[in-house]
Amino acid sequence: MSASDDPPASGPASEREPGPRVVLRHDASLQWAVTLLIITIAVITVRPVGVSGRGLAVVVLLVVNSVALLARHLPPAFPRRAALVWLTAGVVASAGLLEVSNSGSGYLFTYFLVGHAGYRLALKPALAVAALSSLLCGAVFYFYVGPDRQVLTWTFGLSTGIPVVAGILGRSRQQAVEARLQAAESAERAARAEVRTAVLTERGRIARDVHDVLAHSLAGINMHLELADALMDTGDLEKVRAAHNKAQSLVRESLKQAQWTVHALREDSLPLLESLTAMIESSGHREVLTVTGAVRELPAQVTQNVLRIVQEALTNAARHAPGAEIAVELTFDAASTTLAVRNGPATGEATAGVGSGMGLIGMRERVALLGGTLTAGPLTEGPDRGGWQVEAVIRG
Repeated sequence: MSASDDPPASGPASEREPGPRVVLRHDASLQWAVTLLIITIAVITVRPVGVSGRGLAVVVLLVVNSVALLARHLPPAFPRRAALVWLTAGVVASAGLLEVSNSGSGYLFTYFLVGHAGYRLALKPALAVAALSSLLCGAVFYFYVGPDRQVLTWTFGLSTGIPVVAGILGRSRQQAVEARLQAAESAERAARAEVRTAVLTERGRIARDVHDVLAHSLAGINMHLELADALMDTGDLEKVRAAHNKAQSLVRESLKQAQWTVHALREDSLPLLESLTAMIESSGHREVLTVTGAVRELPAQVTQNVLRIVQEALTNAARHAPGAEIAVELTFDAASTTLAVRNGPATGEATAGVGSGMGLIGMRERVALLGGTLTAGPLTEGPDRGGWQVEAVIRG
């Protein structure tokens, strides 16, 4: 008998799927139509009807039963204790209607009220209402047909309690539907939260890229321009020209890095090896890339982050170890990809006071997002002793 009720709403209307909402509205309209049809049939068929005596009693009981049946459409938040009272009163009134009427379909009130008790009430109260209905209706029918037809009497009485099973099953079905809707809403909220997290992560990545390209370079350019301005007062044009040329070279380097940053951020970036080769050559180094293992294409996200790691490592090497030899190694294993960027000791004067340390932090964060590990530190042995190495191991 679950179909006889308006199911409880679950979650904000704006978050529920249009399909279930349409079905729920359709079910509510159908059940209102069924309720009104039962009342109409009872009014037409139940007799006698009058303004005195038994006819008046029939009219009063018809009104009570109709009100009890209409109360099925009360919201689910209606107190269960009050629902138990009016359903019990309705069952008693429906049995009374069977007693005072001579004909008609008043028994339909009993079936629908008992079914609704199974839907609306807890298990024990619902079964108690069903037992009361069977007992009262069986007794009424017993006195109506006589003791010679006891099988028919108690069969009818028990049949009025059977709809409680349909109501209980309907409630279980409705609860399952609500649980699915809530699960769908929870999954939707989780998906939206995941999207928001991904957007924030991407914003952070872009912010780091912009910082890596602009902050370091602009700081160096500003430093050399300030130096040139200070040297103007000394009249040493050679030093002024050297500071100016250094600022110009930093501008060219910054433009080059900006181009590679935009390239690495694009989803349609070139294949990894081709991009790496072009990037390394543009930094002034040739034939320093070594590839080991079976080469394979990596996902776009991995490719972009590998390019950004190499770019940052080359920038750091040029800034902190000018003139040093550079070696880039890319190793493809069955379960991981390893990138190592190594530079020897500086042969020129390093740019002092430039850099905030965010480059290394950014590299660690990139590798962590890919589920890998990154190690960075000075080289204490080998031909590049005194230099620096960055190694990223990425799974997959």
